[in-house]
Amino acid sequence: MSYLIAGGSLVLIALVLLDSFEAMLLPRRITRHFRFARLFYIYSWTPWAALARQMRASKPRYLFLSFFGPLSVLVLMGLWAVGMILGFALLQWSLGLALHTPGEDAGFPVYLYFSGVTFFTLGFGDVTPAHPLGRFLAVAETGLGFAFLAVVISYLPVLYQAFSHRELTIALLDA
Repeated sequence: MSYLIAGGSLVLIALVLLDSFEAMLLPRRITRHFRFARLFYIYSWTPWAALARQMRASKPRYLFLSFFGPLSVLVLMGLWAVGMILGFALLQWSLGLALHTPGEDAGFPVYLYFSGVTFFTLGFGDVTPAHPLGRFLAVAETGLGFAFLAVVISYLPVLYQAFSHRELTIALLDA
């Protein structure tokens, strides 16, 4: 069973990396139906639009709807990060790779904590891998986390410029 969980966690990590690469870096449209970004937008737009329909006045409704685009991009990036952290935590936990912990048993919450600290390159040092494979996975997660954060940070100005250009066009049409 643990190898099945390890395989599933590797698939989760690969799908999150592929989805974030396709959404942020690939300059063409993706036609695959199963994508995390696609599922996120399908299931988040419906309740957002339903809340907007409850507003009677058009100006607050349009303002509320205008927040969806930028906010959804930030939430999606956060969900990708959570998926990567969860995937690495599941991988190390399922393989039973030992961790040095300060007086705690290494249960799944400790693996999740270790994965989050490693992904965001915080490096507290209170939980460290004891197995060579665990050390390798920690280095791999740190590299992927660093690269992921760099891509996200560099992508935000591009998004801001696109949203600014869109708002300018809308303001010119309104005038």
